[in-house]
Amino acid sequence: MLLHRTATRRSFIAATGATLSASAFKRVLGANSRLRIAAIGVGGKGFSDLNNTAASPHADIVALCDIDETAAHLGRAADRYPKATTFTDWRKLLDGAKTFDACIVSTPDHMHAPISLPAMQLGKHVQCQKPLTHTVFEARQLTQAAVKAGVVTQMGNQIQSHTAYRTAVKLVHDGRIGKVREVHSWQSGGMRWLKTDTPPPAAQVPAGVHWDAWLGVAPERPYAPEVYHPFAWRAWQDFSNGQLGDFGCHILDPVFMAVELTAPTAIRAESDPLNTQVWGRKSKVVYTFAETPRTVANGITVTWYDGEGHLPETKTLGLDEAVNLPKAGSAIIGTRGTLLVPHVGMPSLLPAASFAGTDIEPVPERNHYTSWVDACLGTDVTTSPFSYSGPLTETVLLGTVAIRCAGKTLTWDAAALRLTGSDGANDLLTKEYRKGWEPAWG
Repeated sequence: MLLHRTATRRSFIAATGATLSASAFKRVLGANSRLRIAAIGVGGKGFSDLNNTAASPHADIVALCDIDETAAHLGRAADRYPKATTFTDWRKLLDGAKTFDACIVSTPDHMHAPISLPAMQLGKHVQCQKPLTHTVFEARQLTQAAVKAGVVTQMGNQIQSHTAYRTAVKLVHDGRIGKVREVHSWQSGGMRWLKTDTPPPAAQVPAGVHWDAWLGVAPERPYAPEVYHPFAWRAWQDFSNGQLGDFGCHILDPVFMAVELTAPTAIRAESDPLNTQVWGRKSKVVYTFAETPRTVANGITVTWYDGEGHLPETKTLGLDEAVNLPKAGSAIIGTRGTLLVPHVGMPSLLPAASFAGTDIEPVPERNHYTSWVDACLGTDVTTSPFSYSGPLTETVLLGTVAIRCAGKTLTWDAAALRLTGSDGANDLLTKEYRKGWEPAWG
């Protein structure tokens, strides 16, 4: 999926196997129009998503929404885009659907699907942060909803468009390492957001923070400072999927593209014991995939490692002990050698002696954000539409289901959306929604 911005629809489909309905291309606004954008979740990463998208000369920011009205969140965004109408409730923003054409969703994970779904049902193009959803069921629903709505979509795994990841994919597609035999991927950094294992005492909600709206579809719980909004929510099972949910859609993305993976057939995890509140500090997940044109016969395994200092040993990868593994990344092991892919770093071919004199030609980067604007206007296509990022998210989140069923081998029937191998595993594919906040699937 290594495309220049002048790529045609036909070349995109040929390169990725993705399909976009004819209505998706009829719904675009036209090359001479401007895209009116509403942004939902504009603090932290949401602020950078907003600014990077607004960098398009064809984008107009017309509405802003955040549950936090303070200067670091909605206040800062409103100062940057003073012509935009501001909201603290995304439902009221969607009530004014005629005033915008597309929306950015950069909320905590548990609200991605509940906001993206009605936006698409209203015919709005959507750019949604990763992971696309909070549950496997939600990922399938958004994938299907995007097709039905015929809108332009993009997930915020923006590193996909970076030169490093695009180059890694091309090296595999060019056959530099031969057929892929196995993959190991990891994120061994610390979990700064894991501050406590149990809910802390309730505290007064700060002025300007709309706590009920922040909870949204999640079960009610009292506000507490520092452990939920605005950053540490990622530790909590009600709002996120921990380290794998945070980084899987980034680090496994070039693996999926390079090896042309779809759905796994089985998943097995090892993990520290979990309580019912927060994610653990260390896990290992082994995915089994069927054979693809890029793999050896009989398929491959992709092994994920997370937790501070938790990464594969070089001997496990068949590499010399002198090789320094990056803190996060992947080793794609082929019949002719190994491609080491650092997270946001240029890949290298190993062992070095076997590839001496081999040049690696960097693939030019795309602009993940402004290309979405161009795609909405009919002059480009997105490289992480929900038709691709939905299945990728399903796989990532199946790993988090396996973590909750540690020690059990789960068999996955993707067509039936069904797991076997552990009692209760299927219940973890979805969740209950708070009364009054239930999404309208279908």
